[in-house]
Amino acid sequence: TDDVVELTPSNFNREVLQSDALWLVEFYAPWCGHCKNLAPEWKKAATALKGVVKVGAVDADQHNSLGGQYGIRGFPTIKVFGGNKNKPEEYQGGRTSQAIVDGALNALKSLVKDRLSGKTGGSSYKQVCSGSSGQDVVELTDDNFDKLVLGSDDIWMVEFFAPWCGHCKNLEPEWAAAASSVKDQTKGRVKLGAVDATVHQGLASRYSIRGFPTIKIFRKGEEPEDYQGGRSRGDIINTALDLFSDNAPPPELVEIINEDALKKTCEDSQLCVIAVLPHILDTGAAGRNDYLDVMLKMADKYKKKMWGWLWTEAGAQMDLEAALGIGGFGYPAMAAINTRKMKFALLRGSFSETGIHEFLRELSVGRGSTATLGGGNMPKISSVVAWDGKDGQLPLEEEYDLSDVDLDEDFDKDEL
Repeated sequence: TDDVVELTPSNFNREVLQSDALWLVEFYAPWCGHCKNLAPEWKKAATALKGVVKVGAVDADQHNSLGGQYGIRGFPTIKVFGGNKNKPEEYQGGRTSQAIVDGALNALKSLVKDRLSGKTGGSSYKQVCSGSSGQDVVELTDDNFDKLVLGSDDIWMVEFFAPWCGHCKNLEPEWAAAASSVKDQTKGRVKLGAVDATVHQGLASRYSIRGFPTIKIFRKGEEPEDYQGGRSRGDIINTALDLFSDNAPPPELVEIINEDALKKTCEDSQLCVIAVLPHILDTGAAGRNDYLDVMLKMADKYKKKMWGWLWTEAGAQMDLEAALGIGGFGYPAMAAINTRKMKFALLRGSFSETGIHEFLRELSVGRGSTATLGGGNMPKISSVVAWDGKDGQLPLEEEYDLSDVDLDEDFDKDEL
């Protein structure tokens, strides 16, 4: 009964991706409190933008495959599908109807400017591979294949296609969209390429390509393997993320010794997981290493998320503890911070693999309880000396030399 278009996997391609219109799409979950708060504002904005900008909504709890295609990790998430439908931008504006309308009109203005300057969102492989349309499929040839693919430490998924092949044409937009999403979610560690096998027949012959499209997976030092998954962008993305997860090392666990350590770890991560561990005098090196081992195991378990992982000693970063409401007791403690939204959530369960897994699993599907970081800004980070890996030592008490002190003459030494 309102002007928000309900989007599902069955109509998303037709309504959004094949449309010339600008779309604002909300990915939500019915149980999400923030989504319920946004709903009336979203509907009001949709009515105001009717005939100008399309406004849609995806129940990503029910249609999680569609949410997975666009890296949706929390609710609500709003994406702007503009000229390049294969690479939507994340909406970062306010959640009122007025802010949403303003953001939509600004995006529309940019889209019109791009069209006026001759930029297009076309998806032919010639455009895709040359990069003229901003796509992320890499054109591979007889001349560059060995250097780019075989000589790379990254994982490659390579499609061998023929321009006249109908199945290749159907795969083309899915491959292009997957390439953009995979590049973002793996930070370029998994790449998607395309070979015109009718032109580069040497490559086609080398890898015994007999039908189109054929997709092969290349990992350094290993024989290529055939891709056996589905041909939708969701299937391709999920396979790419699994490949990345299987081969990626766990994230580095960083001690917060200065502002740069925090900024460098968190600036490119959607979430930063921060532990505040007990003082070294309370646990000793063995006890601290036990806590760090738990964190390392969880960082490895969630490495596909590409979150940042940090720790600090109780009392070392008092402003950070105060902003998170941790300070003074309850160590070890843990918080997950979204530095883009300045929101955080606290671990309420045990500081164990089971407790942390449950905490992060809830957050990853948008069910965690969050609060605004104190003041809406990152707190001041103090510069401290990094832990040396050893047990702590109590400060030495100052010794006093009493050899030159005269005893009171009335003092009876025999009473000692």
